[in-house]
Amino acid sequence: QLQASGGGKVQAGGSLRLSCGGSGRTFSSDTTAWFRQAPGKEREFVALVRWSGGDTYYADSAKGRFTIARDSAVNTVYLQMNSLKPEDTAVYYCAAGFGNLRADEYDYWGQGTLVTVSS
Repeated sequence: QLQASGGGKVQAGGSLRLSCGGSGRTFSSDTTAWFRQAPGKEREFVALVRWSGGDTYYADSAKGRFTIARDSAVNTVYLQMNSLKPEDTAVYYCAAGFGNLRADEYDYWGQGTLVTVSS
């Protein structure tokens, strides 16, 4: 099981840090990623981190503003989001598996945490 937390309401330009905690079983997977889904839209990739080596990859919309990081000591992955925009408003999900950019590549999902950015 994964547990996502840290969502909330923030004004444009503000910051939030999302956390994704998991058991050793779920984080034995190769990759943890964040996806998001805005109302009426499909779930989209945001960022991923590889547990082995720590490589990261970001969607264009996240580059330069979001940072994904892992802490293996506490089995947690963080998504630091800065310079938030209203278009970042969505439910954010963390996922674990042996995946890349597609949601269907991931085996484990958190329950989602809502991020609302007001203008």
